[in-house]
Amino acid sequence: MKGMKTILGVLAAASLLFSVNAFAQENANRDANGNVVRGPYETNAFKDNWFVGGGIGLNDGFNTGNSGRIWFFTVPGLGLDAYVGKWLTPEYGVRAIYHGLTNQGFDAWEHFLGGDFLVDLSSAIDGYQETRDWSWIPYVSAGATRYTGGGFGLAVGAGLVVKKYAFLGNENLDMIIDARALASKNDDFPWCNTKPSDYTSGSFGDNLKKVGSKVGNMLSFPLSATWGVAYKFGKQGFKRSASIVPAVVPVPFTTQQYEDLSGKVAELEKENAELKDKIAALEKEVAPLRQLVNGQTYLYDNGTFTAVDAAAGAPVTLYFDCGSTALSAREKAHFEYFAKNVVNENTKLFVNGYADKQTGSAKRNQYLSEQRVKTVVDLLKKAGANEENIESAAHGATVQLFDSAAKNRVVTIEVK
Repeated sequence: MKGMKTILGVLAAASLLFSVNAFAQENANRDANGNVVRGPYETNAFKDNWFVGGGIGLNDGFNTGNSGRIWFFTVPGLGLDAYVGKWLTPEYGVRAIYHGLTNQGFDAWEHFLGGDFLVDLSSAIDGYQETRDWSWIPYVSAGATRYTGGGFGLAVGAGLVVKKYAFLGNENLDMIIDARALASKNDDFPWCNTKPSDYTSGSFGDNLKKVGSKVGNMLSFPLSATWGVAYKFGKQGFKRSASIVPAVVPVPFTTQQYEDLSGKVAELEKENAELKDKIAALEKEVAPLRQLVNGQTYLYDNGTFTAVDAAAGAPVTLYFDCGSTALSAREKAHFEYFAKNVVNENTKLFVNGYADKQTGSAKRNQYLSEQRVKTVVDLLKKAGANEENIESAAHGATVQLFDSAAKNRVVTIEVK
């Protein structure tokens, strides 16, 4: 009885441990209204969500035999677990397990080999969470038992696993506290060299000195609690599938709904007709604008557009830096605007180049004016001007158009 109290104490401690830590669970598995979010989940491949583990602990319990007498194990014995399993969904899993039990009251081991069906109660109630501290996992068992020196029997049972995730900081390692109760029947139980009438008195342990003759109809009810670890391998976790929006099934219109929609349709048709009239009026208003030529300059007077020659007037001036024959970025922009709006293959142009007399020799100034003219003529040809329509002259510093040196470093373009 002392051993059974030990087992019950282990179970109570595990329950308290889980209860204290259950409140520390993450609560990220809920929607904006606080409701638990559940599957569906994407397919769990065969190679995913596996685990293997084992544990060691204590066992105790009682046996009954043909006489109907009950023998309690006098001293707790050793309990061993070894298993491999897989989670099929976030809530349900299976494992194949070996469970070995012995007791100091007799020399025989009881070996249990079977399977467990696991239910992760934490995920079932609170929804699946990728990171969780603790889980409360009840299970049911079924399998075969065999005593040392005896035959095989059948066993069923149930148990409870308390699981601590990420044991010792390892994401693939879990701590397992496993409490199990079995009920087994063995018709070929090993017995000492006694007659059935001899075990109606005396302790069970006194009669089981060694394996000897066998008696049938032996029932065993062992309890055990083990502590161990489980290692997870394969891809772990479950990915929730995208939500599926349910199809909306149309329902027939009522008479009132049909009349309301018909009225709205009539209003929209009237509005559409009014918009068409406005479009027609705007088309009439912009019709004169459609006749205008892109790039041509016009004067507007009382609804009439008159084309004017934008090229007429003062010549275009392009200024150069001292000693330079290349246009600055600003002057290039000035030239490009002129070329875009005036120059074409039929435009007749006259290009004159100058230099300032305040700097440089006459020979140097003549060279500068010639190179500046060449720069501008090349740009005009690239802009589409016909070379045959371009006349040019380089004046050096012999002609000063302006009263400052900076202004006289110039090329002028006139449209004939």
